[in-house]
Amino acid sequence: MTAPARQLFAVIPAAGLSRRMGQHKLLLPLGDKTILHRLLETLSNIKGLQTIVVIRPDDDALKQEAEKTSAIVVQPSVAPQEMRESVTVAIDFITKRFSPIETDSWMLIPADHPVLESSLLEKFIDQWNQCDAPVMIPTYKKKRGHPTFFRWSLAKEIHTIPNDKGLNSLVAQYANAIKEIPTNHSAVITDIDNPEDYATLLAMYQE
Repeated sequence: MTAPARQLFAVIPAAGLSRRMGQHKLLLPLGDKTILHRLLETLSNIKGLQTIVVIRPDDDALKQEAEKTSAIVVQPSVAPQEMRESVTVAIDFITKRFSPIETDSWMLIPADHPVLESSLLEKFIDQWNQCDAPVMIPTYKKKRGHPTFFRWSLAKEIHTIPNDKGLNSLVAQYANAIKEIPTNHSAVITDIDNPEDYATLLAMYQE
């Protein structure tokens, strides 16, 4: 009997308030697309990948932007206050909708990582499928970035993270078993936290 294909889910937390930006950063333009649209469109080009994006219940503008892509939009009744809460919402949705098994996987990409390319992500996915580690993280100049890959067997542990801890505490539990993938692509650590970050990326797309 042929083994069923492994499922892979991309979890995109997009419920932040962009306090450091002073405006809704995910709707800012980058080239001819918004920051969120650019990431979600990249993910839509990867065959077999299911993308789940978590958005605040009152964020109609971001919902409409996400719905321009093939991503599945999840809006909980109560707005997540931390990334960990958004990830929990996504994990619970995936569990009910897709009934994943322990050999399936999920990868975490914060929504403000717009310069990742599908070809690079596909290489990471191939490397993930060939390793047995519970967690895999790409690195650029020894700095860890995204996407962070997790076996589905770890998904249930999201619910055990203390309220005062973030997702890094889950990664820390498997510190000795993590597979790091060095890359020369800075996209894995390129995010947009403040106006200066955005200005730098904007200049790149205007060249």
